[in-house]
Amino acid sequence: MSTTAVPFAASTMAAATVRGCSTNLAKRACTSLAFVSRHKETKELFRPQGDRGFSPNLAKRACSNLAFVPQHKETQERDIELLQEFLNPSKKLLVLTGAGISTESGIPDYRSEGVGLYATSSKRPIQHKTFMESNKARQSYWARNFVGWPRWSATRPNSAHLALAAWERQGRLQYVVTQNVDQLHYKAGCRNVVELHGTNSMVTCMTCSFSIPRMTFQRRLEELNPAMETLASEQMMKPDGDVELAPEEVENFRVPSCPKCDTGILKPYVVFFGDNVPKPRVESVRRQVEQSDALLVVGSSLFVFSGYRFVTQARDLGIPIAIVNIGPTRADSIVDLKIEAKAGDVLPKISL
Repeated sequence: MSTTAVPFAASTMAAATVRGCSTNLAKRACTSLAFVSRHKETKELFRPQGDRGFSPNLAKRACSNLAFVPQHKETQERDIELLQEFLNPSKKLLVLTGAGISTESGIPDYRSEGVGLYATSSKRPIQHKTFMESNKARQSYWARNFVGWPRWSATRPNSAHLALAAWERQGRLQYVVTQNVDQLHYKAGCRNVVELHGTNSMVTCMTCSFSIPRMTFQRRLEELNPAMETLASEQMMKPDGDVELAPEEVENFRVPSCPKCDTGILKPYVVFFGDNVPKPRVESVRRQVEQSDALLVVGSSLFVFSGYRFVTQARDLGIPIAIVNIGPTRADSIVDLKIEAKAGDVLPKISL
């Protein structure tokens, strides 16, 4: 299979939701396509398994990556044409991405109808204040995050991430501002990325600002909690990369203090709910908005103000705005173009 055929194959497989695979076309795609081995994480390709067909396990993985994509209409050619026309004049494009772009990589979001965390669970993400004030809350958080980390860190960029990286290489995309903490834009090859809410790939001390790679911290947690290792493949990952555990699975979990100051609280380098995006980061994005000639929002409902404010800034500056998202967004009434579609069905078909 040629690499040029991949975007079509990926969008074909997503023609129906995974839960139903309601069309014969989607069923065939789900049973006959699979991702290549993990070391090629910047190439979202599919590979055949000789005359025996396709690997069932890999095909199952490919389909499960779409389990968190909400139901949506089939993308229309006119949608592609409209977005192409919107983007053609742009020489300094700014893209703002949200959780919707990563659902196609198998990471659930919070607000998607029917499949997001808020629709499927009564659990809510931890609040910054709770994390900082409660030893028990931190113990529970790190236990759940520890179990979910192997799967979270193994997620790979999808065709939408790869399309944005290609736009950047072509010089038309100036910056990606992402509300996600999954580093999938970096894995796809993007270099000019602002991680608005931080990243799960680093852990920092809240007292002395010492930082450590999350992967290194995982090894330390494994040393302290060897009995927890076998749970990783049995739990369902949540939007922040953690999983749900019973109280008895958490009560003996050991969390180290900062290895530098020995007293500080170790926290992911992430803006938790109830906290604020650092002001210098906000100002940096505002400058990017001012320097752009178009803004494209991908996979975000813009419900959270931290991202929405940049859309209103662009509107006030007279900068054209387009949105590609499944479902309504907070900014639908103020943008120039809204495409109701899955990002992976649209972005790879745009030529910049």
